[in-house]
Amino acid sequence: MPILFRACLLTVLALPALAIAAVQPVPPPPPPAPVVILTGRALDGSGGVLKDARIGIANGRITGLNGTVPAGARVIDLRGYTVLPGWIDVHVHLDSHFNRDGRIATDAEPRLEWSLGVARAAWDSLQAGFTTVQSVGDPTEKPLRDAIRDQGFPGPRVLTSMGWIEGDPSYPDERLRELVRERKAEGADVVKIFASASQRVGATPTFTEAQLKVLCDEARSVGLRSMVHAYRSQVGAAARAGCTQIEHATYATRADIEEAVRHGTILSPQVGVVIQSYLANKDRYLGVGNYTEAGMQTMANDLHYDFEVCQMMVQTPGAKIVFSTDATAGAHGHNAEEFIGRVEHCGQSAMTALVSANSVAADSLGLGDRIGRIAPGYEADLIALDGDPLVDITAVRRVAFVMRGGVIYRFDAIGRPSR
Repeated sequence: MPILFRACLLTVLALPALAIAAVQPVPPPPPPAPVVILTGRALDGSGGVLKDARIGIANGRITGLNGTVPAGARVIDLRGYTVLPGWIDVHVHLDSHFNRDGRIATDAEPRLEWSLGVARAAWDSLQAGFTTVQSVGDPTEKPLRDAIRDQGFPGPRVLTSMGWIEGDPSYPDERLRELVRERKAEGADVVKIFASASQRVGATPTFTEAQLKVLCDEARSVGLRSMVHAYRSQVGAAARAGCTQIEHATYATRADIEEAVRHGTILSPQVGVVIQSYLANKDRYLGVGNYTEAGMQTMANDLHYDFEVCQMMVQTPGAKIVFSTDATAGAHGHNAEEFIGRVEHCGQSAMTALVSANSVAADSLGLGDRIGRIAPGYEADLIALDGDPLVDITAVRRVAFVMRGGVIYRFDAIGRPSR
């Protein structure tokens, strides 16, 4: 286990989870001297390629791309590798992890072990090049988010939904609004809404279109984005309801996708990570909740529908397709497999797939002026790949350098500081 990760686990996660947020904020100090990263090939995060850029960094931000090297600067030579902005995964579940017995963890797991599992998922994501993730599953993600942001705990920048809102046709409008306001009061960054039941139990509708409109309107009124888990016709319903983003969209028709595009709704398919991980780790999930043999078989049989709906999105002009994996236990740290899936199963170009995890993802989170691009004034979230993903998309598996906010969290032997 890396020394930095182990030390922070002992000093931070030894505390009860809810106490972490109460610790006096002590942000990590910026590097003591300016940094210059030498590159031969860099992708700017918006679809452009930079040649021989010298990326200046000070106080955790990019200061320039072709300036002189200031006296006393640390120079890091990454020429020969591909440098790009740190990736952003807008849909993960950091709370989902395997327990000491190798099984999917449940609420019965001791609280400290649960906290360690959540932190490990965050660390694995960061080491894989994901410097920002949006985790949409559990209130325990809030103290982790705050510890990373305020105490310098190692991990990606985290946004969280603090759980989700599940469908109930009996809820009156005021109760729906109340649920959204509760998430806001708890400190959520986004509202996660289940408009459909799990694929493993039939993917049936759980909210009406009118209810979705109440929820998404209320989210917007309190300054939150809305992310909707939707299958089949619920995709069109969520788009008409004015919701911000639609996840999965399995079994949707071309008309549903076109409806979402007309309303400017962000689309978020998954084709390369989550189902494959469930199936590969089936025995570690079976017997918990709706993880049944029948449910797993449904996911296996219907995976081709995920490929088909993603192809429809790629083929629809004007579609806003963002990068997300829905990574759960077994998938953290393997998020980049989604890039390969997007290219192989959706027909998306390598550049478009990569940009979906940079500027497109940043814009979808409302952070497009801070992250997701290599440009002056942006936060120094940078990664390096051993290879050119535009030529060989599998290069996304070979992350060798990770910097978030000017702090280096991974630096493999592929390149050493020139001085």
